[in-house]
Amino acid sequence: MKKNFYRELQWRGMLHDAMPGVEEHLQSGLQSAYVGIDPTADSLHIGHLVGVMMLKHFQLCGHRPIALVGGATGMIGDPSGKSAERNLLDEKTLRHNEDCLKNQLRRFLDFDSQEANAALLVNNYDWMKPMSFLEFIRDVGKHITVNYMMAKDSVKKRIDSNQAEGMSFTEFSYQLVQGYDFLHLYRTHNCSLQMGGSDQWGNITTGTELIRRIAGGKALALTCPLITKADGSKFGKSEGGNIWLDAQRTSPFKFYQYWLNTSDEDAEKYIKIFTLFSKEEIQTTIENHRVAPHLRLLQKKLAQSVTVMVHSVEAFEKAEQASQILFGNNTAELLKSIDEITLLEVFEGVPSGEISLEEIEHGISIVQLLTEKTNFLKSNNEARRALKENSIAVNQEKVNEEFVATNHLLLNNKYILLQRGKKNYFLLRVV
Repeated sequence: MKKNFYRELQWRGMLHDAMPGVEEHLQSGLQSAYVGIDPTADSLHIGHLVGVMMLKHFQLCGHRPIALVGGATGMIGDPSGKSAERNLLDEKTLRHNEDCLKNQLRRFLDFDSQEANAALLVNNYDWMKPMSFLEFIRDVGKHITVNYMMAKDSVKKRIDSNQAEGMSFTEFSYQLVQGYDFLHLYRTHNCSLQMGGSDQWGNITTGTELIRRIAGGKALALTCPLITKADGSKFGKSEGGNIWLDAQRTSPFKFYQYWLNTSDEDAEKYIKIFTLFSKEEIQTTIENHRVAPHLRLLQKKLAQSVTVMVHSVEAFEKAEQASQILFGNNTAELLKSIDEITLLEVFEGVPSGEISLEEIEHGISIVQLLTEKTNFLKSNNEARRALKENSIAVNQEKVNEEFVATNHLLLNNKYILLQRGKKNYFLLRVV
C-alpha cells in the first residue's frame, strides 16, 4: 500500500493547515493536486523546494502532482508577503523560464511515467491569454464580492500599511486569477486540491470558493509552514543572495556548503523536509548526532542527500572533496584536481595578491615569496622562523627554507596557495 500523504506531511513538519476532509479525500483513491511556482527567474531556488517536495511526496504516495508555472500570475505579482509591486515579465522571458523550470523539476517529478499518476506541468498563461478582460469580469469576477477579497490577510496588510503607493488593482485582482487557475484545473484535470505555503491560504481558498460557486463542486486546500531559520535569518538566503538550484547561479560547492553549515536545530528540521529518508532512519541519525555533535553527522547526511537530488552524485563528491581541502589532511592532490571556480570559492575572502609570470618563471625563494612579494608574513625573520617550525605549506605541501617557487607550481595555470598553520591562507594569482 502507498503511504498516507497527509500523515507523511505531518511527521515531517510539512503540514500547517488543511481543510476538513483532506486526509479522507486522499485515502479514497488517486487524486490530483497542484502547487503554483513563480516563473520570475530561469531557476528555482531552495525556497521553492518545500512545495516541490510536497509534490514529490504526493507522487510517491500514488497521486498525480501538477506543477503550475504562473506565467499569467507572474505578469501580475502576488501581494502575499510583499511590500511593493514586482516587475512584470514579457512572454518570451516567461517561456524561457518555464522551459528551465521544467528541466529542474524533472529531477524531482516523473513526467514520463506511463502510470496514471504521471506528473503534469501547466502554465496558466495558456488559458488566461485568450480570455478578454470583459469575459473575465463577467464569468469570474461577478462570483466573488469585493468584501470577500478585502477580508484576505494579504490584501488587508498591504492596504493597512502606511505606504503611499498602496495596492494597485492589478495586484488586488491576483487572488481572482489564482482562484480561476484552480477552477480551470478542476474542470480540465479533475484537480481537487491546491497546496502551497501558509501565506497562500487566502488565495487558495478563493479558488475553492470559485469552484463551489461556479462549478458546484468541492475542492480542498492544504498548506505547509513557511520555513524559518533558528537564528531568525531568512531561509534560503546567503550573503550572496538566493541559493539557486541552477549550478551556474549557485555552484554545487556553495550549495553543499549551505546545508553543511546549518545549525543543529535547523538540520533536525530540514532533514525531514528536504530528504526522502524514513522516519526511523532520520531518528537514528538525529540520535547519533546528539551523541557526537562535533562530527556533524546530521548536516553531512542532509547536505549529501539534497546535493545529490538537486545536482548529481558526481557534483556532491566534488563538493565534498573541495570541502576537505579546508578541513582534511593530505589534500595536496585534491587541490590540484579542482577547477578554478571551485578553487576561488573555497578560498573566497582569504588575503590575495598578484605576481608576474616572468618573475615566477625565474624562480623566487620561499622567504621572498612570503614577505616582499606578498606581505603574507611581516619580515624575513618571521618567515624563517615559521619555516623552521615546519608551519609553511605551498599548495598544501610543507616546504623548508631551501624551497624555490616556479611556474611548475601553478594551480589551474594561474594560482599558488600559501599557508601558515592550519587556517592562515594567501592566494597568489600569477598574471
